[in-house]
Amino acid sequence: MMNQKEQQTRETVLKPEGKAASWQDLLQAKISTTRKAFRRLGRGHRVFIGSGCGEPQHLVAALEEIIPKLADLEILHILSLGRRRFVDDLCHDQCRLKSFFVAAATREAVAEGRADYTPINLGDVPGLFKAGIMPIDVALIQVSPPDSHGFCSFGIAVDIVKAAAENAGYVIAQINPQMPRTLGDSFIHVRDIDAFIEYEEPLLEMHSPEVNPVAQAIGAQVAKLVEDGSTLRVGIGSIPSAVLYALEEKKDLGVHSDMLTDPYLYLVEKGVITNARKTLHPGKIVASFCLGTRDLYDFVHNNPMVAFYPIEYTNNYLVISQNEKMVTFNSALEVDLTGQVCSDSQGYKIYSGVGGAVDFLRGARNSRGGKAIVMLPSTSLEDGRSRILPALTEGSGVVTTRGGVEYVVTEYGAAYLQGKSLRERALALIGIAHPDHREDLMRAAYRLKYLRRELVQVSAAKAVYPDRWEIRQIFDEQTQVFFRPAKPTDERALQEFFYSLPPDESYVRFLSTMKVYPHHDTQKLVNVDYDREMTVLGLVGEHDSERVIAIGRYVVDEETLTAEIDFAVHPDYGRKGIGSFLIQHLSEIAKARGVQKFVAYITPGNERVFGVFQKLGYVMESSFMDGLYEIRIYFGDRAEACLTESPSLKDAGD
Repeated sequence: MMNQKEQQTRETVLKPEGKAASWQDLLQAKISTTRKAFRRLGRGHRVFIGSGCGEPQHLVAALEEIIPKLADLEILHILSLGRRRFVDDLCHDQCRLKSFFVAAATREAVAEGRADYTPINLGDVPGLFKAGIMPIDVALIQVSPPDSHGFCSFGIAVDIVKAAAENAGYVIAQINPQMPRTLGDSFIHVRDIDAFIEYEEPLLEMHSPEVNPVAQAIGAQVAKLVEDGSTLRVGIGSIPSAVLYALEEKKDLGVHSDMLTDPYLYLVEKGVITNARKTLHPGKIVASFCLGTRDLYDFVHNNPMVAFYPIEYTNNYLVISQNEKMVTFNSALEVDLTGQVCSDSQGYKIYSGVGGAVDFLRGARNSRGGKAIVMLPSTSLEDGRSRILPALTEGSGVVTTRGGVEYVVTEYGAAYLQGKSLRERALALIGIAHPDHREDLMRAAYRLKYLRRELVQVSAAKAVYPDRWEIRQIFDEQTQVFFRPAKPTDERALQEFFYSLPPDESYVRFLSTMKVYPHHDTQKLVNVDYDREMTVLGLVGEHDSERVIAIGRYVVDEETLTAEIDFAVHPDYGRKGIGSFLIQHLSEIAKARGVQKFVAYITPGNERVFGVFQKLGYVMESSFMDGLYEIRIYFGDRAEACLTESPSLKDAGD
């Protein structure tokens, strides 16, 4: 049997003589006034309102006018950009808002219990409508004028609106000529709408927030993790905007996202977003809704480069994962030392929502070469409180579990947590916390038994990781080595490097005197203050599986401004110039720190190492005493006084 809506549709589309009416006839028959269309709205009904910037403002205003005459309405939406009467305390007997995401307009009402928040992955919402778990009596939507085939576009808000319209008992659509006609799975036919209200008005707009210096710094850190040819999903806010602006030097990026914002346009106009290397929908920006300005709406209008799909498609992790190198960026409010991520509440107060964070995290994690990145400032802008905490604030919701987190990024760097122990996670997260809070976090980690007090130098906790000294270099046209300062989390990788060295390969002091490499000694090499001492590692492989193949280190005597330098390169990577490059890099760091002289001690039998120091281009002296060669390398003006090479160095060879 046909349901009531199907029966009404059949009666409408048939002319008296039994011939099907044209869509133009249908449209004319369904054009109505708000007063007439809203007669279908009754007490206890569940009313759906179109999403975000696609909200049908004229219809919502009409709804607010008749709310006092009704009772017990339940109003559904994702979010609203403006304050609405239906969240006022005076309307609590007539209606109650149920929101799938909390924005500024409804945050206070939810916090005070005047409105409801439903925690749910955004991609799961349409299933509530389709399965009848949350049946919709009336849907208020906004569409573009019908095309020549009678199809209206949902425009900038396909998301959950399409599912709501397809499953509602009665659909009232505002036809707005200012609504863009977006392409993709984004259409509804005139026959599937029950009443049309013709009303033109400007669409709601959401301007991107100003990008502050902290956001810029986070964007720069995140950009290091993004490879050319990646496909992106970025949210809205100062930090997500900064991330997109920071990608301007990348090539052939693609987009598969739930939302589009104006900063994407910047990369399109720069030729960075081409979608040319996407493995799913190549050449297309795939999205579900827009939160932006008229510039963005004009861009997506009738644009073959952009395809809009319902949220159950764009946010399906099995679909997302078909994009190779899928990178998703999720903002967070807090992260604890074990890696639990809170992004929807401040304690018990709901701040935003789950949204698409988990949908895209799962998709990126299942993507070949994908990355899931969590971003947050190291401190709260309001009170300077650390946002990396020993434990999440009481009441805070865990949106991303400690088992699901991969990268966490602040303005102080990136922590890779996948596969890391609680001890390694604590060290990594403390390393990207604000320096003013690191000692407290260290002590908290000791109390929680994540770290052992006697084996870690608290004095170095405030050291700011100097990412300016990160550099990639290619040797023999195929070996790419990433050189960077050591981090406390490098301890195990460094131990593995030491134990992989042949016993006869020791040619610097710290290696020649060490036969085993316990935690205590290895930690000293990686837990440094970066001013008085420096350890630089050479690594090969991807970020999630990189291994140490070289190490260089110096320690400064602050009275003489002399630094003792040591280095080692794994023999499998010998004779490629890696050692020479490493020492050159260390000398540049040392000179920038005010060091005036290097001293190195070489064991007999390893005289070939002399050539590495000679390539620095500075004047050298050497001597042999107590079974060791001492090499002295002078920087700056002092080198002018040392023009004579000692006989012992001449005799040593290269």
